[in-house]
Amino acid sequence: QVQLVESGGGSVQAGGSLRLSCVASGSFFSNYAVGWFRQDPGKERLFVAGISWNGGDIYYMQFVKGRFTISRDNAKNTAYLQMNNLNPEDTAVYYCAQGPAVATTRGEYKYWGQGTQVTVSS
Repeated sequence: QVQLVESGGGSVQAGGSLRLSCVASGSFFSNYAVGWFRQDPGKERLFVAGISWNGGDIYYMQFVKGRFTISRDNAKNTAYLQMNNLNPEDTAVYYCAQGPAVATTRGEYKYWGQGTQVTVSS
């Protein structure tokens, strides 16, 4: 049973930072790409950033480029999303997911975490 658990969400003021973690169990974590998505209530779940199994392929959506950094530590079965210079538009539930390769579409990821709330106030 593959399980992904996100943590690190919270409430910050605009301009602040948070680091999200995604810990995987029950799978060969290093064999999979990891994607971070976010979702506002009533809206579609959007791709934010993705990293390949060895970190050699990284992709960011334009709206987080230069502010967010995705990374992974395969020895710890953990992926990270460092979020800097946050703004209120970044408020959402953030999810991590595992898939065979970095992809921007939700359907390419097989396993999902339960999400962690990020709230940015102005």
